[in-house]
Amino acid sequence: MPSAPCDRGAGHASAGAAQADALFASALQRSDRPSPGQVRRAIAVAVARYGDSGCAARVAQAFGEQPEIAVTRMRWARTTVADAFGAARPDLARAA
Repeated sequence: MPSAPCDRGAGHASAGAAQADALFASALQRSDRPSPGQVRRAIAVAVARYGDSGCAARVAQAFGEQPEIAVTRMRWARTTVADAFGAARPDLARAA
């Protein structure tokens, strides 16, 4: 099965999901307490560095290798993307 693109392509349910994948794949850490500008830059760098499918592949790899850590990082990525782009925060209760 091909991996979903990391950019705003048609392979994702939403641009927010693609951006969360890119943030997840980035070097940015929750402990950095990033500003919205830092989040946007980290997403752009991850997409440029890993390509369209690379971000999703890194997400899949992390969930396969360390699912407990990956869940926490994805929850942070989704919430941080929503805050950085002014979107509604995702309902993460189902992911808990």
